[in-house]
Amino acid sequence: MNKAREQPIIIIKKRANGHGHHGGAWKVAFADFMTAMFAMFLVLWLVNQSSDVKSAIAGYFQDPMGRAGEFGSSIMPGEGAQTQSPRVMSPAEVVDLRRDRLRQMAEQIKQEIREVPALANLAEHVEIELTEDGLRIQLLEDSTGVFFQSGSAIPKAAGVALLSFLGKTLGGLPNAVAIEGHTDAKPYSRPDGYSNWELSVDRANTARRIMETGGLNDAQVQQVRGWADRRLRDPEHPMADANRRVTVTMLLPPRPAAPDSLAAGSDSVSHHATAKAATGTAVDSARVAVKAP
Repeated sequence: MNKAREQPIIIIKKRANGHGHHGGAWKVAFADFMTAMFAMFLVLWLVNQSSDVKSAIAGYFQDPMGRAGEFGSSIMPGEGAQTQSPRVMSPAEVVDLRRDRLRQMAEQIKQEIREVPALANLAEHVEIELTEDGLRIQLLEDSTGVFFQSGSAIPKAAGVALLSFLGKTLGGLPNAVAIEGHTDAKPYSRPDGYSNWELSVDRANTARRIMETGGLNDAQVQQVRGWADRRLRDPEHPMADANRRVTVTMLLPPRPAAPDSLAAGSDSVSHHATAKAATGTAVDSARVAVKAP
């Protein structure tokens, strides 16, 4: 065989390539399209709504100071004319609006306590009133012990039921909460030093835990304090059963002071400082109690 006439055989294999990767640009474009469609349908829905609904929505989106309730209520018949021209409210008006909301909440709580079978028999032991600090709810004891076992921070079934209800109800509001425990003037002491101070703090902290389990937001709890017998509900009868109580307060922001009341405000600050020094033991006990699990 003539090797000079041999030719090498070269085999070339062609690889079939699939479609190249197009990237995710189409997903972004599709998302933009869906957003635009949603916005268009939202505008079409708004165009067909009544003026009251439009005003309510406009008030919500133009509400930098939390006054949406003024416009949200305008959906009710007869109130829409007041919401056609949203305006900026002064701090004092905002406080008044929030106070009105708490007043409505007080009526709602009273009604629900009367209507719920498990709570109806507790209505006479619950005192609800609107104060300068906010909405105050007092759970008043009697000689038999309605909410807590006598001389103890162990709650009774009625106390658990009512505090759980309050936790669920107040947890739906943005207000901060202060929980306070009080005793009567009867000395309570044990060989280990446990006194009225510890009892009042422990009851307040027990109330806090039950309310948080019922739905109260932990971030809402601003203060947990025990006052022992330093703030009697009935000072003329220091041994009265009603002096033993737990107080839950939905707090309001303080009213803005007028310029001409600065001098009076200074006196109030001095008086507050004196009162704080006089009750330092209660506050210190409360601070320790807040950290309890």
